[in-house]
Amino acid sequence: MQQEPAVKKTLYWCNTCNVPLIGRTCGCGATGESIPLNKPYDLRPALTADQELITRLLHERFGPVPVPGVILLNKTGGLDRYEMAIANGGRFGWLSFNPVTRRHELMLLPEALPFIVPYAMKGIIEIPPGTGDDEDGKSRRIGGKKVDVNTSEPDGPVIVRYGNRYGTGVLSEGSVRVRELVRVEPKVVADSDWGEVIRRNYDRLKDLERSAVRSIKQEMKNFDHVNVSFSGGKDSTVALALARKAGVEEAYFVDTHLEFPETYDFINSQQVQVTLDGGDFWPGVEKIGPPGKDNRWCCKIVKMAPVRRWMDTIGPVLTVQGNRWYESFNRAELDLLSNNPANPNQTNCSPIRSWRAFEVFLYLKWRNIPYNPLYDMGIERIGCWLCPAMLEAEYEILREKHPELSDRWDAFLEKWADDQGLPKEYVRCGMWRWKSPPPKMRELAKEMGIPLPRSPDVEHLPQRREQRDESRTERRERRTLTGQIGRIKPSSEERTPLRTWSSKVRSTSNSDNKKSPEHREKRERR
Repeated sequence: MQQEPAVKKTLYWCNTCNVPLIGRTCGCGATGESIPLNKPYDLRPALTADQELITRLLHERFGPVPVPGVILLNKTGGLDRYEMAIANGGRFGWLSFNPVTRRHELMLLPEALPFIVPYAMKGIIEIPPGTGDDEDGKSRRIGGKKVDVNTSEPDGPVIVRYGNRYGTGVLSEGSVRVRELVRVEPKVVADSDWGEVIRRNYDRLKDLERSAVRSIKQEMKNFDHVNVSFSGGKDSTVALALARKAGVEEAYFVDTHLEFPETYDFINSQQVQVTLDGGDFWPGVEKIGPPGKDNRWCCKIVKMAPVRRWMDTIGPVLTVQGNRWYESFNRAELDLLSNNPANPNQTNCSPIRSWRAFEVFLYLKWRNIPYNPLYDMGIERIGCWLCPAMLEAEYEILREKHPELSDRWDAFLEKWADDQGLPKEYVRCGMWRWKSPPPKMRELAKEMGIPLPRSPDVEHLPQRREQRDESRTERRERRTLTGQIGRIKPSSEERTPLRTWSSKVRSTSNSDNKKSPEHREKRERR
């Protein structure tokens, strides 16, 4: 069995300084309290647009409540954007985007209530006494149940009060689904900002930098040609800074002609020596159709091919890159050195493979290294502006900032969907992003009455490992989140084909064997 990499599944938080920690010990000497994380265990700071979004959602629902200055976001699986907000030493709430309603929502968790309830001026619903009593007058728990209420509050996430206990819930059409009820004691924590986070993690940041630079220097001795793969994203920005500290000068960028305008401006400011032409994407997409998360034909054509052609002219190369374990499950086993199967001349060096996005951004802030402004605008994934790996939440930002780009892609997708006999909702909900949509999207399509094109070669493959390994609690929280339409668990109709196909193969194979001449001959001899 292959050994699992040493990924960090826990975040440590210093309650004395009210800061998240890279390690277990704070710079003040205190030991941090542990906070469990959700797969794939990646963390990133809430940057400018994230902070503004969370502030707006909190103030709209509950009034001018205080918003933590340091918030971390732990992404996990959902219909679209779905992240756990962590603040003040605990799990603060679920931040999500609904691809149908095109709206963000923040569902508070009980751990956030001591910081919200004392200041909330609205969004609190009183549950009448005796609501949980049965016909005999005996009290029953109402946590997790649906309760009818009389309120003028708009539908959405709310705080509920029942006697001397509080909880969170979802208000919809005159009833509220009550989550866990707890006693709330107001809490006061130290004010903190990202400068304080850096100061308390200074020694750890120095160790990370020293180790990464040393690993690059050690490996570059074995190659005549060393360079850096630079995309304009945060990870490659850190990789470029570390490589330059190690003495690497050359960096290259593959121009797909599909980058955000902000990315082009940023790359031009970074003194990247080599720009490779990725060719024209549009003739390919007209012929093949849109790429998908499970069908990345575009990367092979506009990214990998030009790199291979270039490196075939220069021979063996060590390329420093910014790939990390936490980016995807496919990279979870990434070693320091890896061979590129698409390019025999290229050996990749991944010095920040064990870093989370938390460490990446903290390093950038510590060293005052400029990074792509798209991150502060709310774009988490930097790459082609029409990439299927983007979220619909991010694509909404593209529609706002660069409508000339989104209009062209929307027009293509709508025409393509129409040619396939698919409605506009298929495109609008982001289902085009898969050749074969996963169970959560197939369930959404079923509830909305959206037909899906059949992909018999991949349609009934077993669920991916990360979906099978989800805890029951994570699945339940995802299904009950406000605005999450449809069950995440595939329906019985969707699971049946795989089992039925297997059983048919076995039964057909057995019956055919019994009818064969060899089988009859053996039976007669017996």
